[in-house]
Amino acid sequence: MGRNPSSRKGELNMAEKNIAVIGAGIGGMAAAYDLSRAGHHVTIYEGSGGVGGLAAGFKEPHWDWSVERYYHHWFASDRYMLGLIDELGWQGQVIFPRPVTVMYHQGRFYPFDSMFSNIPLFLLRHYPLIDTARFGLVGAYLRLSGNWKSLEGYTAESWMRRWAGDRVYEAMWEPMLMGKFGDQYAHDVNMAWLWARLHSRTTRLGTFQGGFQAFSDKLADRLRQMGVEIRLSTPIARISPGAPGAGGLAIDAAGQAGGHFDQCLVTVSPGQLAQLAPDLPGSYLQGLLALKHMGAVVLILALKHQLSEEGYYWFNVPKAAGFPFLSLVEHTNYISPQHFGGDHIVYIGDYLNTDHPYFSLSKEELLQTFIPKLTFFNPKFQPEWIRASWLNRTTYAQPIPLLHHSQNIPDIRTPIQGLYFASMSQVYPWDRGTNFAVEIARRAARMMLASMGSSSQG
Repeated sequence: MGRNPSSRKGELNMAEKNIAVIGAGIGGMAAAYDLSRAGHHVTIYEGSGGVGGLAAGFKEPHWDWSVERYYHHWFASDRYMLGLIDELGWQGQVIFPRPVTVMYHQGRFYPFDSMFSNIPLFLLRHYPLIDTARFGLVGAYLRLSGNWKSLEGYTAESWMRRWAGDRVYEAMWEPMLMGKFGDQYAHDVNMAWLWARLHSRTTRLGTFQGGFQAFSDKLADRLRQMGVEIRLSTPIARISPGAPGAGGLAIDAAGQAGGHFDQCLVTVSPGQLAQLAPDLPGSYLQGLLALKHMGAVVLILALKHQLSEEGYYWFNVPKAAGFPFLSLVEHTNYISPQHFGGDHIVYIGDYLNTDHPYFSLSKEELLQTFIPKLTFFNPKFQPEWIRASWLNRTTYAQPIPLLHHSQNIPDIRTPIQGLYFASMSQVYPWDRGTNFAVEIARRAARMMLASMGSSSQG
């Protein structure tokens, strides 16, 4: 995997620094791109065997494209992600289909992509005209207003009940909040989070030709060409301040001799940073550990036949109606099944507390739980349609923003000199995703460069 970066110390230019990035997700690689372009030597440490982080994918031998382990897409408004792709010169490899998202209401699914794509038909059919009008006015306000800070002092439930009305809230927003955050947190999530979801998202959804893994691999190859070292299957055991007089940081990789670095950017979860850097001051550590988040369980099916004959892509399904999961996503109603050897790819996903039984059930047990509900989406469905299945679980998938959450965000520059932190728990009020992972990681890289008196090249 190349020489220990500490062995190059004598070879470096006086201005060149040794920098470590922990995590080879898209954010960590974007930061490494900027740091390397500025003339520094960068080493990325990744505990898994591949790059991409939560956006990583896998591919069957007869597939041309990869499938993400956790469903991903870009919005047309994702300027940080798309801007990076433009810088790399790969904008011609981004595609933007316009699949159909649907919401469940009283036994039927209704198309609903955004506050402005349409007024949901079920409001017009089942509720007084005043509810439809309030829905439209609230949507216009959230879409046009940029004053999210004034909203974080209200829960999404209380604000929506007051301005959109109880009926609209209970029909539309309560099922989403309950599904995303569960009964434990759904009533406490602040309104700024919901504002961010409605403010800038678009109906057009983008991806990279070949899948997100193709983009991640391509970015990793570009980094290697620039001289960045990417050490896969190399988890980090500890990050400590350097020895007295040496300065910098000592980074110990599990099973390997430690290396000395001038700076380090950590892009993993707050809990992992707390474990890796126990020398952080108590107040910063307590802030990391106080942040709450949900995990995710995603079952992927390769079917022999199309599940949604209407061609729907994303089904939002309320658990109150008896569904044992939050979303069903037919990926091949968004990307052609021709890219997957004719397989029809279906995600069944849920955000859950990490002590939920789904984190301990086997794949076979989850299949037995989920499969009976698939006939609701297609009465013709038979278990024999399933050619293959894969189960993916992560305990860190969805940060939980409570009231006045902006006061709880950990600083990117930690109290340990040279140690920086950029995670999806810090992109608030925006929601997690590769776009804001890129934004916060590149912002951290700019801070690191500024502290050294450097500026990005190119």
